[in-house]
Amino acid sequence: MTDSDNYDDMLNKDDESSEDLSALEDNPQEDEEESSFFPEALFEALTQDTPIYRLRFVYSRESFLAAWTGGALMPGMTVLVPTRYGRDLAKVVGAIQRKAGQTPSNIARIERIATADDLSRAAANAELEKEAFVLCRQKIEERRLDMKLVSVHYLLDEPKILFFFAAENRVDFRELVKDLVNIFKSRIELRQIGVRDEARDVGGLGVCGRGYCCHTVSDKLKPVSIKMAKEQNLSLNTMKISGPCGRLLCCLAYEHLFYGEQRRLIPSEGSRINWEDSVWKVAEVNVVTSKVKLAAEDGRTIQLPSAAFVKTDGRWTVRQAPCQQ
Repeated sequence: MTDSDNYDDMLNKDDESSEDLSALEDNPQEDEEESSFFPEALFEALTQDTPIYRLRFVYSRESFLAAWTGGALMPGMTVLVPTRYGRDLAKVVGAIQRKAGQTPSNIARIERIATADDLSRAAANAELEKEAFVLCRQKIEERRLDMKLVSVHYLLDEPKILFFFAAENRVDFRELVKDLVNIFKSRIELRQIGVRDEARDVGGLGVCGRGYCCHTVSDKLKPVSIKMAKEQNLSLNTMKISGPCGRLLCCLAYEHLFYGEQRRLIPSEGSRINWEDSVWKVAEVNVVTSKVKLAAEDGRTIQLPSAAFVKTDGRWTVRQAPCQQ
């Protein structure tokens, strides 16, 4: 049996003894990322010299890539972009660098730089959105619908209002749409989003005291699994490994690659190593400090740095004297 087999067995054993934590994992149907923000007609072949910028919607933390050939754009500038909802404003985050021959997929095309009239209309819409939010929430309460209104957005160039809400289950909001149409005399679209999308858009402070990772670090929601928490030797306490959104912490996914790379360089817990005429068992592995604790059958313990181990022909051996005892 190889060391990787030992580690897989340990994970499987934990699966059998731990409680069911599947509710903390992502629901693919709920948190499914939209395949495209943009009408398919806007996709076109890009040359290697075509500047590509990262943009962020004014009403959301979601970012995306867009091409522009009308001159350099500076971070913070506002531009007009055709989206699948309609033409709307977005902020320039900055230009991206591409490797030779690399062309990202799902790229929008910037139509033009926003004018003073665009910005004035957007500011007026922002005030209307506050009123619409209050009125919509009142109608939700009157209809006793099990849904939470998250945000409201007026499109810039057409009479259409987007209402984003979160809910545990599917909601029949047909009567609510009728109410909203009668009030606003405009096209209404209700969009259900997942709890992680809600946390990303609204923001807040995490258990670490910093802003939500999904709101301040990256807007891309990576799938997070219980196995990631186990591989990082974290306590499977729901209060410690889940965020305010009720799902597993985003930082588990960010650190998963580091733990995976480091574990390939050191023996796993439970492995047995022949060294100095004794059989030692790996009692503890600290990936962060790169320390490995060995225990002998006679009760002796030794702590070695990860650099002290080498794997030859599928077996781990110690190649230098211990630094701590």
